[in-house]
Amino acid sequence: MRILLIRHGDPDYVNDTLTEKGRREAALLAKRAVSMNMGECYKSPLGRAKDTAAPCLEVTGKTAEILDWLQEFPAQVDLNKNPELEKAYPDVKKEGGYFLPRIAWDMVPGYWTEHEAYMDKNTWRETEVAKNSDLVEVYDHVIEEFDRFLAEHGYVREGAHYRVEKESDETVTFFCHFGISCVLLSHLWNVSPFVLWHCLALAPTSVTEVVTEEREQGTAYFRGLKVGDISYLYAGGEEPSFAARFCEIYSNKEQRH
Repeated sequence: MRILLIRHGDPDYVNDTLTEKGRREAALLAKRAVSMNMGECYKSPLGRAKDTAAPCLEVTGKTAEILDWLQEFPAQVDLNKNPELEKAYPDVKKEGGYFLPRIAWDMVPGYWTEHEAYMDKNTWRETEVAKNSDLVEVYDHVIEEFDRFLAEHGYVREGAHYRVEKESDETVTFFCHFGISCVLLSHLWNVSPFVLWHCLALAPTSVTEVVTEEREQGTAYFRGLKVGDISYLYAGGEEPSFAARFCEIYSNKEQRH
């Protein structure tokens, strides 16, 4: 089985759509769509993912089913329960003297790298961020839905691998987001999602490809063939978007801080 994870194009988050650059990126992606053999297609319910999928679906004549659990990973942390966590989120905003909800997984490296529990595939669930957010609940919901999806395609989660109930050489394509892609990969690879959230930067419209390996009959594991591929942007003369990245050097005020 082959899974393609395609991140949305350069985002206009305010209007939940794509910027003009994002639309150029999606158009270049569509030129590669037929040769990618996308198979069955699925998409996030959010506009920026739908708008990225649209050109690919048009050129291939495909449709895409909306899967609610493919939306950008929505877990939020409540710093009012533990103000010490402000060290992890120095840009958190206040209103009426209270901290506003904050995306749980997007924290500064100076915090999470000093707490090894975030790096472990099990102990991240016991961290202060997990205790003061809906992180674990949302994560478990997503991977439960993901495993249900894979089981319907013949691969049943069994411990840390998948039992093959029905061999499959099909491809499925998910048009989705960076955060949720890291969640799905963390589950397939049995690693902490924090490692992927903070060690990968999957550029807008990038394609990540994972495939099953069945070295022992009936036992499958997913391995990555491509992670964050944007070769078609370079081929089309389009510089990759900086979205999902932060400044390389702090003094560069033109890059995102």
